[in-house]
Amino acid sequence: MRESGGTGEQLARLMRRAQEGQSAAYAELLREVAPLLRSEIRRRLRFLPPQDVEDLVQDVLLSLHVVRSTYDPARPFLPWLMAIAHNRVVDGIRRQVRRNANEVAVDEPPETFATDATNRFDESYGDPEALRQAMQRLPQGQRTAIELVKLREMSLKEAAAVSGMSVPALKVAVHRGIGALRKVLNVEGKA
Repeated sequence: MRESGGTGEQLARLMRRAQEGQSAAYAELLREVAPLLRSEIRRRLRFLPPQDVEDLVQDVLLSLHVVRSTYDPARPFLPWLMAIAHNRVVDGIRRQVRRNANEVAVDEPPETFATDATNRFDESYGDPEALRQAMQRLPQGQRTAIELVKLREMSLKEAAAVSGMSVPALKVAVHRGIGALRKVLNVEGKA
């Protein structure tokens, strides 16, 4: 894009007036600049679909809005604008490359997980009697913490008020109690 000719000079005048606070000039500047940006982005990135071109145009316009105070009216407007456009286009291409690198194309997305074990819905949670016996083996503090927080589904604050334990003590008791239950139930389940 060349600065010479009416377009560059006209846009520079609009930008100067916009910097002076004339909102009508700023609105006109944006109307004039958008088609120029659109054609420049399409020319550089012929492979982009129209919606991505439009996204880049909007990115450039937002950047123009943010940095409009940095424009020096003594300098040509179009090279300044095209530098902003170039930076936004490069950012857009980087975003697209990152997005494409992380996407996996599939014909039909899976409904659940790939392994059969995760797709089974067992109605039972194991042996309730074994769980009751394992709970009885826990120290009183761990048993109380698990009953209140996990079985009754109380919040930590509520369980602390009921049990008289502090919130950190409840967290520790639940963590240790669950670890102990896992050990006991896994050992007994394998026997």
